[in-house]
Amino acid sequence: MYASLALIALSATAVQAGKRGLAWPYYNGALDPGVFNNGDGSVVAIYDWETYAPPSTNGAGGLGFIGMQRCTDCDSSPIGELAARQAAQGWATVFTLNEPDLNGIGAADAASWYQAHINPLSIKKAFPAVTSSSSDGQGLSWLDSFLSSCGGNCYADYINLHWYGTDFDAFVAHVEEAHSRFSTYDVVITEFALTAPAGAADQVAFYQKAFDWLDQQDYVTLYFPFVASSPSLFSANDAAGAGYVGTGSCLFKDDGTPSDVGNLMF
Repeated sequence: MYASLALIALSATAVQAGKRGLAWPYYNGALDPGVFNNGDGSVVAIYDWETYAPPSTNGAGGLGFIGMQRCTDCDSSPIGELAARQAAQGWATVFTLNEPDLNGIGAADAASWYQAHINPLSIKKAFPAVTSSSSDGQGLSWLDSFLSSCGGNCYADYINLHWYGTDFDAFVAHVEEAHSRFSTYDVVITEFALTAPAGAADQVAFYQKAFDWLDQQDYVTLYFPFVASSPSLFSANDAAGAGYVGTGSCLFKDDGTPSDVGNLMF
């Protein structure tokens, strides 16, 4: 049903042609992800923090859908349906646990959960998505503890990073540190943006540098700027998120066409 990421986004040849993806919120409704699928192969993937297909009247817009088991078990993405949803929708990759380092999920508990529910899936896998927090027990230190708890028995292809900060150099430093610490895995970056009070012009300047740099890093497989929505929808449905990063990083304008940041995706 969905285009296979094994063919378009996660093969060694296609990665260099396109690494960009859409982080697609549940409230997007009639926005069309296909706006970014213009045939040049720059934008190849979409995820929606859930294991159900993107909540859009236009489906996945012809992009490769990646399911995300963002929680250990929740009404929207029941863990008991993970394998069945993957098989029915045909995803080639699964993302796991959204920011467990901030959400009270202990590394040891997450490791046991991962071995029970994620290891058995015979597809590409990403370890839980960790924040860029430098506090003890969060961010990369949480991932360290997770992998220690796994004892070599958690299987994945990627580490999954989120980053929010104030400048391009800090972004590069964080990604490079993560790669240095976990060099046996490739990297996916599933959320990143400048924090407020950065405006649209600041976000454009940041993403211009970031996209160019990420495209040159062989170990970065996919990246997803935050967020593939419009300013009005983002503000109305995620006031905390809009307050944290502003609306200048939205990929859509309110009329459903690409924003200045969105136009960088092509």
